[in-house]
Amino acid sequence: MPFENLSPVLSDALVARGYEALTPVQTQVTEGEAKGRDLLVSAQTGSGKTVAFGLAMADELIEDGRLPFATSPLALIVAPTRELALQVSRELGWLYAKAGARIATCVGGMDASKERRALGQGVQIVVGTPGRLRDHLERGALDLTALRVAVLDEADEMLDMGFRDDLEEILDGTPETRRTLLFSATLPKPIVQLAKRYQQDALRVSTVGEDRGHGDIAYQAVTVAPADIEGAVVNLLRLHDAETAMLFCATRDNVRRLHASLVERGFAAVALSGEHSQNERNAALQALRDRRAKVCVATDVAARGIDLPTLSLVIHVEIPRDAEALQHRSGRTGRAGKKGTAVIIVPYPRRRRVDGMLRGARINAEWMDAPTAADVRKRDQERLMEKLLTPVEHEPEDIELAQRLMAERTPEDIAASLVQAHRALMPPPEDLLDNGPRGRDRPERGERGERFERPERGNADRREGFEDSVWFRLNIGRHQNADPRWILPLLCRRGHVSKNEIGAIRIGPKETMFNIPRGIADRFMEAVQRSANADGEDDSGVAITPAPDGPTYPPRRDKGGHGGPRDAGPRGPRGPMRAGPGGDRGPRGPGGPGGNTDRYKPKPYGQRSPRRPK
Repeated sequence: MPFENLSPVLSDALVARGYEALTPVQTQVTEGEAKGRDLLVSAQTGSGKTVAFGLAMADELIEDGRLPFATSPLALIVAPTRELALQVSRELGWLYAKAGARIATCVGGMDASKERRALGQGVQIVVGTPGRLRDHLERGALDLTALRVAVLDEADEMLDMGFRDDLEEILDGTPETRRTLLFSATLPKPIVQLAKRYQQDALRVSTVGEDRGHGDIAYQAVTVAPADIEGAVVNLLRLHDAETAMLFCATRDNVRRLHASLVERGFAAVALSGEHSQNERNAALQALRDRRAKVCVATDVAARGIDLPTLSLVIHVEIPRDAEALQHRSGRTGRAGKKGTAVIIVPYPRRRRVDGMLRGARINAEWMDAPTAADVRKRDQERLMEKLLTPVEHEPEDIELAQRLMAERTPEDIAASLVQAHRALMPPPEDLLDNGPRGRDRPERGERGERFERPERGNADRREGFEDSVWFRLNIGRHQNADPRWILPLLCRRGHVSKNEIGAIRIGPKETMFNIPRGIADRFMEAVQRSANADGEDDSGVAITPAPDGPTYPPRRDKGGHGGPRDAGPRGPRGPMRAGPGGDRGPRGPGGPGGNTDRYKPKPYGQRSPRRPK
């Protein structure tokens, strides 16, 4: 028998399923030391945890090769989401099929009356979500007095979702002689406290490495301008051309918006969020399994427990709330020994937060710029060449058609038409803003002297329409890679204004100031507040607030002697002035700030005195 320490019916089920060996977590929970004991198991997502606890509870359930008849459940498995509960039910279905198991699933969104009838007819195993199980328990439809095994799957997620009270009420209704198995990808402090209360002499099992990341997942952090997030998603999907990809958003609205945008661009995409019914979720997952769809846009909760064998790309469109969420999201790929890629899209203002999250999770991610349209087209050419140069056996009718084409057109025309037809099948890539240098490689400019122009010469208030203007402040600056190439679209998008209604943009080390005409200031601020969260920020962490006093520093000039990154005011003829040791002071003499500026007239560059040799 291939699996010596397992029941014959389970061993036969594993062989029929194609198992040649158990995974590490499955091996540890079936060893002699673990038999009959409570287990506290921490294992990464995709390591075979469902089959693991199915094997671990077999000794309490199987008698003489079969499960005994029972009027009330013998085993209870609690999962955080409907999808995960249904998946667990399917896995246990084939594992215990030869043992004659009767399994009932109790999840929200399904017909509760049918679930109560199934429970009343007698089942040995019940799988459900905390809320629905608690409801059946309080109504008297679920009897746990004969329970032998209780399993909490993804326990950390259930606590994060606020199910602690439900779990405690369910466990309090079970016999003290039951066996309790806690399975989770991570073991934070609340899980350990729950284990101490409901477990006795629990055996700690861990197959998670010190790096906490998945060895089969390559992590990438892609820096983008906030206005380019959606374009970066499109280019990443086109560049990787994954068989199945999953995109994570934070809210239902963002899932709906991104899904509609991708479908409009020509992607075969489906959506999963809390607003979808169970039938809609099942149809979406079936479309992914049937290859009718290649992209799934989902929220964290909706995507919990989804197992798609062809999923090789995960894109965090919105940054996960913490390291555990990052791990659970990314764990949808790289499962069962397969390789996967997890990409985190990082707006410039959120660079520091993501860096800290990755360090805390001990994940070594590769930082890079978002792929450009040229990168995507180059990769398309490589894939097309590889596909066309792969040797294949041609049917006679194909050869005949090729000969007819050769008689009508030149080889160059035929090849060009083939490339054009291939390109037409795929959504076009997006042109992104120039990313500029990444935050990690960019020097801290505040450590050296700044170059300024005279305030009265570069003042944007002198533009027509900006004589009476209002200043606003952004909570980002050069240290966050602030650049007008992406700040300007962001202001237009959030304030519902055009670029001509934005005046000067003055970027400081940690903040950015800009002004707009007073006549539209109230309307601009109302639009900004509608697009902000409770903290006054948008999804990328940018906050816009009024700045009644205006900027406290003059506009900055770059090395080439041109104006600051974007100063809409007219430029004076005079050259730049370098800040001296005293801070913002100009050069000595009457031409400095506060002096008689009319007397200061520098010579043209060609007439200046040569530098004194050292």
